[in-house]
Amino acid sequence: MEHSDRAGLLFVLAGFSLLAVGDAIIKGMTGMWPPTAMAATRYILGAIGLSAVLVARHGWQALWPMPVAHLQWVRGLAVATSSIAIFAAVWLMPLAEAITITFTQPMITAILAVLFLGEKLKRQTIIATIIAFVGVVLVLRPNFVEIGPAALLPLLAAIGMAVLIIANRATMNVGSVLAMQAYLSITAAIILFVATIIGHFSGIAALHMHWPAWHVFARCAFIAVSATLAHWMIYLGTTRAGASTVAPMTYGQLLMAVLLGWIFFDDIPDLVSFAGAAIIVGAGLYLWWSGRSRRAPKG
Repeated sequence: MEHSDRAGLLFVLAGFSLLAVGDAIIKGMTGMWPPTAMAATRYILGAIGLSAVLVARHGWQALWPMPVAHLQWVRGLAVATSSIAIFAAVWLMPLAEAITITFTQPMITAILAVLFLGEKLKRQTIIATIIAFVGVVLVLRPNFVEIGPAALLPLLAAIGMAVLIIANRATMNVGSVLAMQAYLSITAAIILFVATIIGHFSGIAALHMHWPAWHVFARCAFIAVSATLAHWMIYLGTTRAGASTVAPMTYGQLLMAVLLGWIFFDDIPDLVSFAGAAIIVGAGLYLWWSGRSRRAPKG
């Protein structure tokens, strides 16, 4: 393996591990502030920082108008939905199990690509989706009994991220990576701000806004910074080693989630949940391997 490949793998592994740290911090804030407000704070801070860098480099004309604006709003809505869902999920479920279910995203993305991008439905996609569904059922088993339909929140988060990826594909080459990240943060921040206001007046106690303790806002700020850094490391690693090479490193987030859940929250998945996680990971790796095999040059 070349040095650039090794460096790329380490960057991506570090990035996904850092995302798991953010998830653990969120879990440690259970009930301190509405999940809508936490997600809104994360993206508002991200929007401010990314917009400032974008304007400094390319001027105000790079910020507005957004190219293919309707798809930028789809991207923002997708990531906003995913953020609220995963924030609430890690409060209600063991950290590792919530993160495990989100790894159905590659299979969901493949199906959405067939529906919205006109890609051909491959046999490998069908097999991986069926296998992953079995794993999800095993992981959901104890959580659905305890918390009911709320156990499906990680699946909603995975669907949101899958929609984001499809929208990303549809907006390829319409702007720089920095600009696309800024547009994503801006649209998500606006949507989440509106969702926070609606939640406050909805009558749902868990969504009622109040002024948080200073450390709550500080943790949200840390999550915003760490998530931005994590995505930068993932992007850097991908450019060095290639997307197909680094894809398995995404499961570093799951391993870190298991470790942090065990150390800080005494969350130890049972054997059935471990089996379900292994099945979901196996389905994802199978889909990755089959795709890489098709792209490999013929003798």
